[in-house]
Formats: sequence, structure tokens, C-alpha cells
Amino acid sequence: MAEGSDTTLTAEQTAEPAPNGLVSGIKSFAAGHGGAKAVIEYVGKRGARIVLVGTDGVWGDQFAEDTVTAREACAQAGVTVENAWERELMDQMRPSNDLWRSMARRTMAR
Repeated sequence: MAEGSDTTLTAEQTAEPAPNGLVSGIKSFAAGHGGAKAVIEYVGKRGARIVLVGTDGVWGDQFAEDTVTAREACAQAGVTVENAWERELMDQMRPSNDLWRSMARRTMAR
């Protein structure tokens, strides 16, 4: 009998190059805000959301087809990926006045 099992399924996730538009979008954000850090959130069938926080406190997001692609895009763009929402990163974020107004309208409408 051969060593090992030929019936064992293995899930290998190979990192393929991320789409150029995604990488350039992340690079552009980081360049425009003095650098950036990212947090990747899995959002189900839609894929993965890359939340970018600039060193100036401005934040934005990009979408990737999955978390592996999102991590690869951040690596290619030279942006550090945080494992979770740390307090220091959240304190750094500065929501715009437009965002505060839109959140207030949603609360008032309920």
C-alpha cells in the first residue's frame, strides 16, 4: 500500500496577482493620504472589503473578490494589513462631516 492517503482533500489557496485596478486604487489612496493601513473584512458572496485608513485620518474602501486577493493587492501596493480593528487605528480615523450627516439621517428615519 502506498504511503499517505490519496482520498484526502486539501484546500490550497494560491495567491494569484491581484487585479491592476485594485492595486492602483490602493496605491493611489496611500499616496494621497501620506500612507495607509488596511483592515480586510469578509462580506460573504460579495467578497472582501478593504478598509483603508490614511495617516491623515481619512478613510475609504475597495472591494476584492475574496480575502486572498485582498491581501495580495495590499501586499503589492505596499500597504500594511492589520489583523483586526485595533483601538489606535480607530482613533486615527476622522469621519467627514458628510458621513456624520448621512449617519444622522439614517438614525432619525428609524
